[in-house]
Amino acid sequence: MSQNVPKLTPEMLIPRLGEYIVQKELITEDQLQKALAYQQEQIAMGEHYLLGQALMDLNMLDRDTLDQVVTEQIIQLRSALQSANHNLEQRVKERTSELNEALQRLSELSKMKANFVANISHELRTPLTHVKGYLELLVTESLGSISEEQRHALRVTQRSTTKLESMIEDLIMFSLASRGEMSMKLEKVDIRRVVTLAAKSASTKAEERGVQVLVSALDNIPAVQADSEKIGWAMTQLLDNGIKFTPSGGSVVITLKEEGHNLVLVSITDTGIGIPSNRLREIFEPFHQLDASSTRHYGGTGLGLSLVRQIVEAHGSLLDVQSVEGKGSTFKFPLLAVRD
Repeated sequence: MSQNVPKLTPEMLIPRLGEYIVQKELITEDQLQKALAYQQEQIAMGEHYLLGQALMDLNMLDRDTLDQVVTEQIIQLRSALQSANHNLEQRVKERTSELNEALQRLSELSKMKANFVANISHELRTPLTHVKGYLELLVTESLGSISEEQRHALRVTQRSTTKLESMIEDLIMFSLASRGEMSMKLEKVDIRRVVTLAAKSASTKAEERGVQVLVSALDNIPAVQADSEKIGWAMTQLLDNGIKFTPSGGSVVITLKEEGHNLVLVSITDTGIGIPSNRLREIFEPFHQLDASSTRHYGGTGLGLSLVRQIVEAHGSLLDVQSVEGKGSTFKFPLLAVRD
């Protein structure tokens, strides 16, 4: 051990020893200043010199009195520390209680929101079914002949009701997921067929926007363990999302490839507008749109990606997103392969 390290003494624990001794009227202020000056002289000579030693060397205090003063201050410091610790513990308890209450209120609000969404969605579904039914009767001329202009108008209305129905189904699925009631039926699934059907269902929208949808998958891609209906819905959402944010002339590619022996990696890559790196987390927030202005260009409820992530995670997987602003995005997740 270095010889320059000072010996630890009780006095070193007392930050304002001189003031305390003056307050107790054991020495005067002038004596204190003299002792401090003497202490600095000794330190300047290279010695580790404490104020208490200076007071004794100048015969201002004896050892017993100094020890008594130091002991009193240590006791006071310990008492103050215990009091501070008690106050801190009490504040931590109070703050923890406040946070628990806030979390409970937040949980209750979340349940109320999920219940409201579920109820209103089911209420909307019934009249929409009637609207769809009568539209079909009109289009097929079951209620009388119609002109071509009327037929066109009815077709537009049918497409709008289909879109509205899709939004209602999204709301219902969100409410189920929020309440932990979204059931999963995991079984052996031909993932190549699911991907092909998803691409086919997205083709009409893609053609309208001038976007090309491509499937890249080898014939020998193994089956996976999944809920066919829900994983198909998730892929459709990802394809629709890619098409929506890809300008005319671009493409959306859904790819299947084996990862090792036990996994099949599903990825959907578009050449769209991309996502700012500092806002990647926001895209998974329910009811949230990156463009929240009243004149936003892209529609939607903001539920699609939130539900996709929940479905992927319900399969024991993780949804990963990589994006470059202005160049496009890739969403990918692995599924467990099932081999004969």
